[in-house]
Amino acid sequence: MSAWDHWFHCTTHTYGTWLRGDPRGWRSRNHREHVDGDYRHPPPKGKYDALYEGSKSLMKCDPVRIKKDLCQFVLDRVIERLLLRDNEVERGCFDGVHLHVLARCCKHNPKIELESAKQFATAQLKAQGFALGIDLERGDGIWQVGSRAEPVANEHHFKKTRSYIESHASRGAAIWRPRELIEDLAQADLLL
Repeated sequence: MSAWDHWFHCTTHTYGTWLRGDPRGWRSRNHREHVDGDYRHPPPKGKYDALYEGSKSLMKCDPVRIKKDLCQFVLDRVIERLLLRDNEVERGCFDGVHLHVLARCCKHNPKIELESAKQFATAQLKAQGFALGIDLERGDGIWQVGSRAEPVANEHHFKKTRSYIESHASRGAAIWRPRELIEDLAQADLLL
């Protein structure tokens, strides 16, 4: 499936917060294996318990959950990096675990763009000296490995994705929106 006008719904989450065998539902990379259930309709209780425990045992540190007061900082750094790399961003949200971005990636692979943005946000947290309970000096990151970039199929899909990302504000997520034209005009010389 190709992306409509190069728009993608990019998603990722923080380290250790969504593992193979998760009782809420999960997917194998590139859907290589069939998995019963998903986050809307979880798999039968206990079906993947052994796999989930095995996944947890492989973790190098505790799951990373970003504090509420840092969510906007992290989201702003992700968006900043995407924009600096000549991508367009329509919406973004981050709740401390899940990150969603509606981005137009014309020049580069959207997964690579999001990985670069994740690295940048981590580096900025480190530079600011934010204590997250993980050893950023040792090289531990705050993000899962990899990300997902779903191609937007058409204008209707674009609008639904934008609305879906925007709906996370009601659940307390940090939201990024492009500046509205009216706000830009209000701060410009038109109000003189």
